[in-house]
Amino acid sequence: MTLLDNIKKNTKVVADSGDFGSIKEFTPQDSTTNPSLILAAAQLDSYSKLVQDAVDYGLKHDGKDQLEKTMDKLCVNFGTEILKIIPGRVSTEVDARLSFDTEATVAKAHDLIKLYEDNNISKDRILIKIASTWEGLKAAQILEKEGIHCNLTLMFSLAQAVAAAQFGCTLISPFVGRILDWFKAQDAKGDFAKENDPGVKSVTEIYNYYKKFDYKTVVMGASFRNTDEIVELVGCDFLTISPKLLKDLAGSSDDADPKLSVEKAKQSDIKKWDDITESKFRWELNQDAMATEKLAEGIRKFAEDIIKLEKIVSEKLIPVNK
Repeated sequence: MTLLDNIKKNTKVVADSGDFGSIKEFTPQDSTTNPSLILAAAQLDSYSKLVQDAVDYGLKHDGKDQLEKTMDKLCVNFGTEILKIIPGRVSTEVDARLSFDTEATVAKAHDLIKLYEDNNISKDRILIKIASTWEGLKAAQILEKEGIHCNLTLMFSLAQAVAAAQFGCTLISPFVGRILDWFKAQDAKGDFAKENDPGVKSVTEIYNYYKKFDYKTVVMGASFRNTDEIVELVGCDFLTISPKLLKDLAGSSDDADPKLSVEKAKQSDIKKWDDITESKFRWELNQDAMATEKLAEGIRKFAEDIIKLEKIVSEKLIPVNK
């Protein structure tokens, strides 16, 4: 058995990719996408039909709505094709520029779910991916009550995770590699190998908190920089992994005993938080420089890639409208 096979015995593996070939190759349970992944895929000739179909859909709407409708359709087109490959769910991300607008996030989620339903795909197979701002968390709380499942992304702190659990979110994506990046930038000579990796420690803390206090929200470690980080989190509910690291795992014959477990979590000495309020959330996040900076940076970078993707799409819309 490969290292990837051994990991799958204790953790559900999710493909962090918009590339259908990679998803087919590694047979993950679920798949996640984001603006950066779709931007990369949309520029390849092999996905031109999906882009053109989205453009054709957008052209059916009024001029001011064409670009937005095309972008929504493009994201859903990728998600729909991925769902033909995987047995589980796909995460489709809300525009990062809505990260501080609860009502707009809810409305966009409704639009995406409607497009999936038009493709005969049940909302149970979709996770609406939302940035873990206070406004995003409140939007997820509303959507979950409507039966729309959410994946809270760009998560870097226990405060964000506690809010997501208390608000009944289906799944969270605490980031590992981006946390490591931040600490390396602060201390280039620091020892961040394996169990000392601050990203691994963060996800472990969140996992233990959820399991100790019986929260049902799924923990899906994300944003890995190396296979050691993945091995240190075996036992986590889900791990979403890039094609490159999936290939590395599939090419290794190492074993992978679970490092995380409900039993260990129950023995941890974590204290339970009171019900989280907006002021409490904002203060705790503010006190965590890494989480504050990486959340803001992540939103900016996703927004930048959305704008780049919009430019590609716009160039296909403009000639038709002339």
